[in-house]
Amino acid sequence: MAMTMSPSAERAVVLVPIGPVPRDVLDHLVAPLGLTFGLPCRIGPSIPIPATAYDRRRGQYVGQRILSTLSRLDVPNAARVLGVIDADCYAPGLNFIFGQARMHGRVAFIALPRLRQEFYGLPEDESLFQERTLKEAVHELGHTYGLPHCHDRRCVMFISNTLHDTDVKLAGFCPRCQRRLMKLRSGR
Repeated sequence: MAMTMSPSAERAVVLVPIGPVPRDVLDHLVAPLGLTFGLPCRIGPSIPIPATAYDRRRGQYVGQRILSTLSRLDVPNAARVLGVIDADCYAPGLNFIFGQARMHGRVAFIALPRLRQEFYGLPEDESLFQERTLKEAVHELGHTYGLPHCHDRRCVMFISNTLHDTDVKLAGFCPRCQRRLMKLRSGR
C-alpha cells in the first residue's frame, strides 16, 4: 500500500486512521505529539481495517496483525507511523490492549474503545478520553524508540494494565525516560 505525501515533506510522525476514526481524535494528537517527539506530526490517508486481523472467536482484532499491516505501508518521510483504530484489540495472553508497538521499530497503534467512559457504561467525558488517547499514543511511540516500561507510576511509560493506570500517569516522560529518549533519538 502506498500513501501519497509531498516529496519535499520532512520526516514526521504520521497518524494513520485504520477504518473510520473520528477526525477530532486525530486532530487532537497532532500538536502534542509533534512537541513531545520534536518532529512534525501529520495525518495520513485512512486504510481499511485488515479483515485478517479479526478474531471471530473473541470478537476482537489481533494487535500483531494490525502492526504487520502498518509495517507493510509505504509512508514516505515517516519517522514513525502511529495507527489509530476504533475497534477493540488484544494480544495473546491478554484480555485487551490499549495499543501495541514494535520495540525499536517504526510502527505502533492505539485502540480507542476501552479509552472511552461509555465502554464501561459511564457518561461520556470527551476531555478524559482525549487525555487517555494522548497518553497511550505517547506511550506506544516511546516503545518505537526503544523505551521499556518505567517503574514510575506518573511516567507515560508506566505499563497500563488497567484504565486506572492510564489515568494516574502523566502524558510526559519522567526525567530518566526523557534522558533515555534523547540518547536513543541521537543514536548515542
